[in-house]
Amino acid sequence: MRIAIIEDNETLANAIAYRLRDRGHSADVLHDGKDADAYLMREGADLVVLDIKLPGMSGLDVLKAIRGRGDSVPVILLTARVETSDRVAGLDMGADDYLVKPFEMDELDARIRALSRRKKLDYGAREIIGGLEFDRTTRQVTAAGVVVDIPRRELATLECLLDRRGRLVSKSQLIDHVYGVGADVDDTAIEPHISRLRRRLADHGVVIKAARGLGYMLHTTG
Repeated sequence: MRIAIIEDNETLANAIAYRLRDRGHSADVLHDGKDADAYLMREGADLVVLDIKLPGMSGLDVLKAIRGRGDSVPVILLTARVETSDRVAGLDMGADDYLVKPFEMDELDARIRALSRRKKLDYGAREIIGGLEFDRTTRQVTAAGVVVDIPRRELATLECLLDRRGRLVSKSQLIDHVYGVGADVDDTAIEPHISRLRRRLADHGVVIKAARGLGYMLHTTG
């Protein structure tokens, strides 16, 4: 699952991202409200962890903009203990849940699992491409009911290509999705993941085509 973490405390944001990536999710980290709003408008997310107090644009304003666009992405607010009125306002604006800082990562995991189950009811969680089926909730790929073993970063690469199916996906977009926005990673880091993923998909009627200097696109054969 692609999760956007919008938190100006870099230590906390990175800790959340580390935990989520360890759980197999893709985590995009942003520290400024305006940047986050532009990113969500452009790229979207499966779930948003959103701090209320942000520079540039408050978390509540980001939430208002999300819902104003008709985007029903699940949102978990992060608040301080003294921000009771802000929590109420956030829930009234359409936030799905909130956590009071400081919190345990296990509790964040539990809230995300709960929202994932709810999302599975509200959204089409399975996608068919070629001879493969991708379950976005469990993040498992199967072929004829048998799980295809795909390592975490290759799976995140496939997920990003599926999210933009029919469009070219640049290396920078893939890097943001696989490693997180702002990660100090060279664009060439994605190439081994693409190469190995190509080999895994080839027997299932799925190919990754490259447009030199532009990016990659997912296709099916036949």
